[in-house]
Amino acid sequence: MLLLTGVAMAQECHVPVVSTTCGKVSGIIQEGTMAWLGIPYAKVERLMPPLPVDKWKGVRKCDHWGPQVMQQTWGQQLSEDEMSEKNSCVLNVWSTDLKARKPVMLWLHGGGFDSGTSAWNPGMQLAKKDVVVVSINHRLNILGFLDLSAVSKKYEYSGNVGMLDVVQALKWIRDNIANFGGDPKNVTVFGESGGGGKVGTLMCMPQAKGLFHKAIIMSGTILNVNSYEMTQTLGKAVLKELGIAEADVDKIKDVPYQQLYDAGQRAMAASIGTRKPGTPMMWGFGPTPDGKVLLQQPFQPSFASISDDIPVMIGTTFNELQRLRYDQPMTEDEAREQLKATFGDDTDAYIAAFAKAHPDYVPQDLLCIDWLFRPKTLITADAMTKSRKAPTYMYMFTWRSPVNKGSVHGHELKFCFNTLHQSPNELPQPSAQDLQLADKMSSAWAQFAHTGNPNIKDLPGWHPYSAVNGELMVFDHRCYIRNNPDRQLQQIINRHCFK
Repeated sequence: MLLLTGVAMAQECHVPVVSTTCGKVSGIIQEGTMAWLGIPYAKVERLMPPLPVDKWKGVRKCDHWGPQVMQQTWGQQLSEDEMSEKNSCVLNVWSTDLKARKPVMLWLHGGGFDSGTSAWNPGMQLAKKDVVVVSINHRLNILGFLDLSAVSKKYEYSGNVGMLDVVQALKWIRDNIANFGGDPKNVTVFGESGGGGKVGTLMCMPQAKGLFHKAIIMSGTILNVNSYEMTQTLGKAVLKELGIAEADVDKIKDVPYQQLYDAGQRAMAASIGTRKPGTPMMWGFGPTPDGKVLLQQPFQPSFASISDDIPVMIGTTFNELQRLRYDQPMTEDEAREQLKATFGDDTDAYIAAFAKAHPDYVPQDLLCIDWLFRPKTLITADAMTKSRKAPTYMYMFTWRSPVNKGSVHGHELKFCFNTLHQSPNELPQPSAQDLQLADKMSSAWAQFAHTGNPNIKDLPGWHPYSAVNGELMVFDHRCYIRNNPDRQLQQIINRHCFK
């Protein structure tokens, strides 16, 4: 975060003042790209849908990250300028040409639906790929997804206000991005982890239809199993934990944030159960499938038909969230013994399918490969291609860090954002091959934003995915295409790892 703050506070050079519907904004230069940071896009009241921002006079200086939304900081004390409930719906814009009409890429950060900040992934280098990049902060956790609709009509949408914030940001893009050199009629939403889940959620929201035109889902196919009944049950349980009668529900607006968050965790344990992070299903304080704001949960197994015309790029990393064992000597027999706890009588079948899918494997790979995202990504992609008009492109990121020898959850971000120079812990000295891979991936992401097709001249031909061809682009120092390499393996994993 200190590094990113340093990036944000880049020297201020001459950046044109830009007019928005709410007022004028000035920016800074970040690594040769014009940047406007911390622009307010929504006015919020606790548990209420977002509203447009009040207009301001003069020129608003947007030269540093706006406050992150309320979340757990594990004892770290943050000021109102660093974390806020009322002032955190802010966005950032990176552009290289205000007179252009470039595709727009809206980034939704990870952290589940519980935590995170747009400051994690600055967009100045990706913007150099002939796109305008936007990123946002929006309400999370209990503030974004506490469903009190069963208690009062006034709170009909409280279970989805965090996603309605994202819709409000898309409306801001529609109304303002042309002044920053972007094309409001060519918007791609992309996100990783929880951000990928948010992209999938948008594809099931009628309010978002027409506001975006392409989607990239990166390591985001965790199943959100919230039902409307579950979220309403949880909402009532929160009031009970706080000692607030349903008739006095408005008192919840005066509860201090930490007290509210803690009550939410106790309420979850007492009602629908607490989710352990890293498990293959998500529930609790996340999107509410109310049939109005959210027609259905995404990835179960596909998306709402309102998004059938949205091209999708979807993929995973090789290891994702699986615990790495590459620093431990291991034989295949030792790996087999550990695998039996998960795969039982299917252990030998798992190893055989693994060897077929990944012939160059080492014993540690058997335990370290992703068991979480890839199986559901295949199921979702198969379902998408049965009914949707638009193409689906699938990838797998297999580049391995020289530090931990893994290709883990989030490792691909510094490549698609082309920010290897900001990752000293994972990649202290990028090689020429690393830099080439980052250039290829960021170019492919930007090309997809341009046309809905990620093919570029530096990659082998990449065809749309189907269950028959299983087309998979592998991103590594050598990029290549595979066809249905691991379907049998993923079926075994899905059978044993999703209870």
